[in-house]
Amino acid sequence: MKLCVIIPLCALITLTQQVPPQDQCVCDLTNSEKAFPHDKLSTVEDNASKCNSNITPKKTLELESLMLGLERRLPQLEKDLSVLERENDGELYGVLSLLVIENELTEIKQLMDKLNMTSLRHQHLTTDTTEQLEDLRVKMAELQEYDTLQVVKRQQANQRLKRDLDQCKDEHHPTPHPTQPPQGICPHGKFVNITGPGVYTAGEYPGSYMYGAWGRDPKPAVGKENWYWLVMLTSSNVYSNYIRLYSSLSSLIVGVSVPGNVLIHSSNPTTNTVQGPNVVLYGDALYYNCYNKYDVCRFNLSTKTVTTMQLPEGTRFNSKGNFCRLDECYPYTDLDLATDESGVWVIYTTTQDFGNLVLSKVEEGEPPTLNQTWHTSVYKQAVTNTFMACGVLYATRYVSKEVEEIFYSFDTSTGVEKFDIGIFIRKMSPNIYSLNYSPVDQMLHAYCNSFMVSYKVLFE
Repeated sequence: MKLCVIIPLCALITLTQQVPPQDQCVCDLTNSEKAFPHDKLSTVEDNASKCNSNITPKKTLELESLMLGLERRLPQLEKDLSVLERENDGELYGVLSLLVIENELTEIKQLMDKLNMTSLRHQHLTTDTTEQLEDLRVKMAELQEYDTLQVVKRQQANQRLKRDLDQCKDEHHPTPHPTQPPQGICPHGKFVNITGPGVYTAGEYPGSYMYGAWGRDPKPAVGKENWYWLVMLTSSNVYSNYIRLYSSLSSLIVGVSVPGNVLIHSSNPTTNTVQGPNVVLYGDALYYNCYNKYDVCRFNLSTKTVTTMQLPEGTRFNSKGNFCRLDECYPYTDLDLATDESGVWVIYTTTQDFGNLVLSKVEEGEPPTLNQTWHTSVYKQAVTNTFMACGVLYATRYVSKEVEEIFYSFDTSTGVEKFDIGIFIRKMSPNIYSLNYSPVDQMLHAYCNSFMVSYKVLFE
């Protein structure tokens, strides 16, 4: 009997030791609500972000840009065919005209192929995006079921109420729409994109001269409205002493210079000849950086005379204030001449401005003079090129061998600087050594490693 009593006592003592102390409490909490699916919310956010990255303003402008390019090329082809039918001599002129038409047909076919590919891409993108949006709508509806406190519904109701109140307030107190500041002096609207290239040619001297410039005269002499000009740096890739003229774009492409060369001086280089690739033609006169000086030279093609205009003291020249990319500077690009709807501009830098871009308006006269000057906050050696359009300065930078970016603008009418332009140029060669805007036809003319390339500027 004693043994039977001892065993229950031992068991009682063991149980007592396993009981937790009285100052500790363990509770089990049971939640009647469903657990919120954080992983599903994360998936929805990722899909929404991908959808936003797929649909961009640049893609919406692609088709419009290609259509504009095609719209411009077809009338030109029709015009060239009419000229050939009317003036075909059965000899050299006819052969050259046929070659030009063949090049135009090839470029139009490439443009149409790209248009078809882009249209197909956009169709797939539209289909995929529609499916993604429907899937997002369904998932968001499912997630809204977890909003048991109806926070989202209250927010939506508050937004509707605020909108109605604002509308009611506007009806009783109408406010005039603010006047938009003018975009420089632009008759075309706002610069939004470029398309192209339209022209891509090695011209008359394939691969011979790496540096140069080309374009059209925005204020041509009578009878020269369709002429094109070309300046190649024929001495040491730095200097030139003549301008070469072509009676049409077709002549430039096939390399038939009917007007020929207009000589600035018989020696190259010498006083008042061309130094550097950044030159422009305006009013039947060539504007350029004078040899071995920080002056702007103006060579009158009719009188064959040169007048000069001195830039401010401290202007960097002789390859001390160049355009640059990360690992390379473009030699003798200290002064950049540009044209737009209002005339001639010069872009440069000075020691006083610590290397930042300076912009001055050139006034025609005998001699030409500097008018108003603007000082910017963009560093010149962080820029690869500049051009003017409608009173607005634009600057480019090197992105890759295939892409250049128009990243900066300075509006001379408002003084507003922007560093987020984000317009991309598809390059045909690694470097763009000169870039000119033609207000005649809203084209950008680029000289790239001996090739001449053009792009259409789009305004809205």
